[in-house]
Amino acid sequence: MRDVSFPGQIFSLLTVAIMISSAWIVYMQNEEDLELTRVPVWARSQMPYDTTQAYSFVLQQGKYEILETENEFNSVHIMIPYDLPITEGGAAVTCSIGMDCPQISLAYWRPKVPNGMKVPVIVEIGPYFGEESAGTPDITTPGSWLGMGIIQNLLPHGFAFAQVSVSGTGMSNHCMDLMGYAEQEGINAAVEWLGTQEWSNGNVGMIGKSYDGSTPWQAAMYGDEYLKTIVPISGLIGVRELMWKNGSSEARAPFMHNVVYGSYGFSSEKEDENLQNACEDYLLGPIHATNGYIFAGNEFVDSYWGERYFLDRVLENYGGSVYIVQGFQDWNVDPHMAVPTVNTLLDHGIEAKVLMGQWDHDYPDRPDYQKQRSDPGRGSEAYPQMVRFDWMQDLLEWFTYYLQETGPKPSHYIEIQNNRGEWRVEERYPASDSKTIEMALGSNNLSLVEQSIMGTTVYPGMEATDDWVIFETDTYNSDFRFGGLPQLHLDVTPLGSGGSIYALMEDCSAEGECIHIGHAIMDLRYHEGGNEYHNIIPGVTIRAKMEFFAMDVLIPEGHNIQLSLRDVGEDYLPPSTEAAIDIDISGNSVLRLHEINVDNKNFFEPPICMHTDCIEE
Repeated sequence: MRDVSFPGQIFSLLTVAIMISSAWIVYMQNEEDLELTRVPVWARSQMPYDTTQAYSFVLQQGKYEILETENEFNSVHIMIPYDLPITEGGAAVTCSIGMDCPQISLAYWRPKVPNGMKVPVIVEIGPYFGEESAGTPDITTPGSWLGMGIIQNLLPHGFAFAQVSVSGTGMSNHCMDLMGYAEQEGINAAVEWLGTQEWSNGNVGMIGKSYDGSTPWQAAMYGDEYLKTIVPISGLIGVRELMWKNGSSEARAPFMHNVVYGSYGFSSEKEDENLQNACEDYLLGPIHATNGYIFAGNEFVDSYWGERYFLDRVLENYGGSVYIVQGFQDWNVDPHMAVPTVNTLLDHGIEAKVLMGQWDHDYPDRPDYQKQRSDPGRGSEAYPQMVRFDWMQDLLEWFTYYLQETGPKPSHYIEIQNNRGEWRVEERYPASDSKTIEMALGSNNLSLVEQSIMGTTVYPGMEATDDWVIFETDTYNSDFRFGGLPQLHLDVTPLGSGGSIYALMEDCSAEGECIHIGHAIMDLRYHEGGNEYHNIIPGVTIRAKMEFFAMDVLIPEGHNIQLSLRDVGEDYLPPSTEAAIDIDISGNSVLRLHEINVDNKNFFEPPICMHTDCIEE
């Protein structure tokens, strides 16, 4: 049943304890400490979390100290050799002539545990450790963005922690092979090494954000027996999938390879090692990206992109669990990496959960960054409720079960926050019990209010054209909640051999103030949706099946929805076949929304943020 009032009521620990089942954790006070049991997510606001800090902490400190080493950070650094075929170039070639062979740089930290006790390993793998252009510390220093929090909170509970540099970055040699085969082999070698050490219990979990959130998907492709769980935070299920959406190219796509990451691994002080960047994929990466833009992602060397698509091999080979963390407002890694991916994982029998709030490219427990990066329509309406100070405790419970193989199984709730700050629990997302609402463009439900000629050529770097078509719904007489993946199916007639459509959905008040709630983009050569490329014949009407990026929205009473159509927007480039189009508004073109079934949902509030930035709100 619907339970909006629950979080605001005061419950004693005894009351909460009565409600527990074997799938929950409750922290019950005794004379000495807090004893670990289970509590539902909607009762966590009653638990004594520290909500004043810059990030989250576990409820109870673990009993193990860090194992001291010779350096000030108590880390151990090693180089792990691994094999690459000579066709990979770089270090594979130098190795064949008796010079440097492929090696991965790894640092790790261990808890001081009794002799004979083996511990699992949590590892973060990425390209940023010790890179001057990234401004990050040496790999033997715990990363302030994630590593420090894990060492402070999880290591004392009996976990080792490791950081690894992908190939061609930090002290790892070979090429910076942007998520390609050489990088994947190095990642797998690191997982194998961590799982086979005499101090390891053989269980490895991976965690990280952005690029470091993509390496867990790469590792999971191998189905390695040691990899038990992954926690990708704003991670990629594929490289092409990041930079092209329905054929439309992000502005960074042609430059992502050498301009963004190409400098990693280079140094004026190590010219000999720089020679190891002579790898085919590294050298041809920018060409693949440029061709991908010209041909709308249908670039002729498809093997390059296929090598960098991970989800299909994860579904085929991986036997572990997945905990996805994703921001609805992420400008860097769009939420379609998480939705509907979570449903796909569940359909294939993979144990999975999702935590999705209204933050951008960030962690879920950072009150200062979340505030700084939230603007109207881009998360600010959900702050400070978006701050999840129970997250580190959630990770402890997750890793305890999947890596230490003890304790009750953690809940697999899909936790969703809408744009007005409300949190609720779903079993799947998009939810399977939503009500579909269709509105025809130009009808009384979605009336045409303004228009201009669409299709004026837009030059790279401009946000959008001034040409538009705008539709509006009636004013809602009660709160309207919808979410998931809204669809916009349009009958359009391109006047040239291509064209594109950008759809912007906004929430508008009675005073005419509008905020962003969602958007969609499509190169019309992909009008069927997905990855199927079609040639466009000028003057022939086609059905453009657009799908919005994942959103979860509450339209307040007295507001309405405004839908604006342009040819390009956000940070996307116009297609190489830009052309004017005509849109049919005779009733065939429809906007499809999925209303949330609030009568069958548990709404909840997270622990209240008492950080300075939250209080100032």
